[in-house]
Amino acid sequence: MMRTILAGILILMAAGVGWLTFDWYRGQNSGQAFGAPFVLVDQKGAEITEQAFRGQPSAVFFGFTHCPEVCPTTLFELDGLLKQLGDEGKDIRAYFVTVDPERDTADIMNTYVSNVSDRITGITGDPDKVRAMAKAFGIYLKKVETEGGDYTMDHTASIILLDSKGDFFGTIAYEENPTAALGKLKRLAAEG
Repeated sequence: MMRTILAGILILMAAGVGWLTFDWYRGQNSGQAFGAPFVLVDQKGAEITEQAFRGQPSAVFFGFTHCPEVCPTTLFELDGLLKQLGDEGKDIRAYFVTVDPERDTADIMNTYVSNVSDRITGITGDPDKVRAMAKAFGIYLKKVETEGGDYTMDHTASIILLDSKGDFFGTIAYEENPTAALGKLKRLAAEG
């Protein structure tokens, strides 16, 4: 019971930090380039850069494969929303960037993401480069030691929406109302 309460508090704290971060970015970076250049690998081991976020609208979520609830729920919901959009959202590209690259190799990301969606691409790579990318996108992440010498990752739980120029377009919060989330993706598809 206490573990569930603690997990709930951590989720609420991560969501709050994420909301504050993205609210600040919305005011600071509206209409400007978002993030920074990066060179990582996708789930197939191929090089991927910030250019993947150009030329079409994108939905980007930072998480990790050992995440017990937030990450699999978010990926499943994002895949469902993209399916609901059908042809209307065919140009939206979706990405899952690990915040735990020490454990989340390309092979592990490929297995994990492929079990959820064929529309979402996993991204991993050198831990320092992943952290630099996350920081450039305003993502909060922190390694938290747990019992038995294991660890988990606290992280921002929002999906970042980018327009076709790679500029910040908005966010979808964790467990946001599905109708509102679908509306944001429709707007991204139409305007992004």
